Amino acid sequence: MYKKMLVPLDGSELSEHALDHLKEILTSSSDVSVVLLQVVEPFTAIYAGGPGATTVAQKANKQAETDAAAYLNKLASRLERKRLSVETAVITGSPADVILDYAKQHEVDLIIMSTHGRSGISRWFFGSVAEKVIRHATIPVLVSPPPGTRAS
Repeated sequence: MYKKMLVPLDGSELSEHALDHLKEILTSSSDVSVVLLQVVEPFTAIYAGGPGATTVAQKANKQAETDAAAYLNKLASRLERKRLSVETAVITGSPADVILDYAKQHEVDLIIMSTHGRSGISRWFFGSVAEKVIRHATIPVLVSPPPGTRAS
């Protein structure tokens, strides 16, 4: 049914719980490709220290992208040992927008992601990437709550 699945990860253990669901959906004989995606939110130079602030922000962005690629490659290696076809992608931007754009541009059939389970004021302040993806996706989205939480 699904040919290409997108698993957005943010580098946290909570986000990696989406991989448990991925493993349940897939079998080693599946002809499915998996894309592990990490969105790096860009650092911006705050004009307070002159021209050096831009260079510091550029270095921080480059390091964040390098770290994200290393993280995804480590996870991809684990999945490839199970004979899965895995790609990785690191893209800088707004997480929900990048996830939705990537899914559309790369003909993804299913998005599998975890949520941090924020509620109340922290959800309002930080927003919910998962909620934005669910509201605007044109394909199925499987969202896993944090471990230990139960629906009420």
